[in-house]
Amino acid sequence: MSTRLRHTLAQLGWLNTALYLLARVLQSASGGRWALFRYLFVAQYVGDTPLTPMRGADIQLHAPTVRDPLPPGYPRPAHVVHGRYAQGAQTLTAWRNGRLAGFVWLILDAYQEDEVRARYRLASSRASWDFDVWVHPEERLGWVFRRLWESARVQLRRHGVRWTCSRISAFNAASLRAHAQIGVVRLGHAVFLRCGGWQWMFASLHPYIHLSRNPACFPQLMFDTSTLADIAAKEPPCPTFRKSARS
Repeated sequence: MSTRLRHTLAQLGWLNTALYLLARVLQSASGGRWALFRYLFVAQYVGDTPLTPMRGADIQLHAPTVRDPLPPGYPRPAHVVHGRYAQGAQTLTAWRNGRLAGFVWLILDAYQEDEVRARYRLASSRASWDFDVWVHPEERLGWVFRRLWESARVQLRRHGVRWTCSRISAFNAASLRAHAQIGVVRLGHAVFLRCGGWQWMFASLHPYIHLSRNPACFPQLMFDTSTLADIAAKEPPCPTFRKSARS
């Protein structure tokens, strides 16, 4: 067994490593027409306690709108960003020395996934969805994420949010490590297999199995955080990690 494979196994485990290798084979053999994704769905408690110590005073936080132009080199396509705004999503951006240092996206209602065909719905008005946390590679050892998440925490608490849900790629070792450190609660998992214009979903959540033959057909997954209220008696530790570029 190669050193690289042993390293991947240690980070992802047998199941995720096998699916990751299968995903690479499918993508290569099909010229990109086939793709496989495995997601873990988690919830994180939105506490009242600020993240301390709060350093990085030279990091500026902004809440741009759809009317604001995208910064040069923004790492997401313009049509994807406009689609997020159209859903009602908001973004928080961090800047250092005039350069975009990171961002996070938040939405208080249902979220239409932009990597696969799926819609995530929230059963409680006290829940939100956070997605696409990105930190510039040169800033991932600093305080950008902490400042971003503190700003997000304040905004979510202002809207009465107690739990924020997100999906993690099971093939992203850095994101898996990061979430393991903050005491997230797992809500389920799903595998998406895209075969040209068709897409199969196999999930631990209703509807469990779904076949999509076109973009207008997609599964809807419901996440209910109301049963997690008792878990919030003790807030999880403040995150001291760096999230990956794409969760």
